[in-house]
Order: sequence, then C-alpha cells, then structure tokens
Amino acid sequence: MNGARRPPAWKRATQRAWDAVVKGPGLPELRGATGIDAIRLAFETGPQAYQGDRVAALVFGWATMLKQANGDTWDQTMLDGVNAENSFRAARNFEISLWLISSKTGPDGQPLLLATEISERGRNLVADRELSKVVARLDLLAAQADEKYRRAALDFGQNWIMGVVMPFFTLVPK
Repeated sequence: MNGARRPPAWKRATQRAWDAVVKGPGLPELRGATGIDAIRLAFETGPQAYQGDRVAALVFGWATMLKQANGDTWDQTMLDGVNAENSFRAARNFEISLWLISSKTGPDGQPLLLATEISERGRNLVADRELSKVVARLDLLAAQADEKYRRAALDFGQNWIMGVVMPFFTLVPK
C-alpha cells in the first residue's frame, strides 16, 4: 500500500451523489428517477420499498429538482429570468420533504431518515434550519420574479394607454 488512506464511507457516498448530480448519468439504483420522483423513492415503504441509500436518493432528488426548476441547467446569465412558478413549486416540495423527514417511519416504527435529534443530550435541528433557509430563498426568488412580471405588465399597460389612448383625449373639445 502506498500510504494513501481510503476516504470514509460517508465521504465516498457524498462524492458519488454529487458526481451523479453534476456530471450524470444519475444514480443507477434510482432507475432514472430524478427530481420529485427520486425524493418519492427515498420515502418509499410499500411492498416494493426502496432498498438503496435513502439519503443519496433524497439529496440527488433535491439537487435535480432545483436544476429542473432552473430550466434543467446550472448555468445562469444576467439575462436569464427565474420562473416564479417553478421556484414556488420547488419550495413547496422542500417543505413536504422536510415534513416527511420528521414524520415518515418504516414498518418497524423507526424513522426512515435521521436528520434531527431531540434527546437528553439536547436538540439538534440543523437540517430543519438549513432546509427552511432553502425554502425561504426559493420563496423570495418566486416573489421577485412574480413582481418583475407584474410590473412589466403594468408598465406596458400604462405606456399603451398614455401613447395610444391619451392623444385621442386631446381631440375632445373642452
């Protein structure tokens, strides 16, 4: 052995999920599922329960959902706009998955995913806080994009009235 240590399993799993998001082609155990479908698999407990890494499926689902909400790309330019509806839906999907993390249990009654801890040692709600920040940012993006289009419609309407209709009022005798 050349002295190089193998990274811990959690680090390898993290890198594998990240590579699947950025480079593709996805995680093979998800059978092509991306976005909300991958998130659903992470919480599947029925007769055909998902047997793979639930955390990887959830993180991959979140990342690909955000990518899909951004027009299926990670690239953004100054001229690109944000789709208000896609951002709003992604925020709701994050909220639902946060609720599922805290409430969904397996057949044995144990939580499917451990992301928060409330025990005699104290409270650890890091996942709740971080995901709530993601939801808040997506809601902010949706609100800003919606306002931008609302203002554009108002400006167009006002300019049209002032430019096309108002000259006719000057023809009306006083």
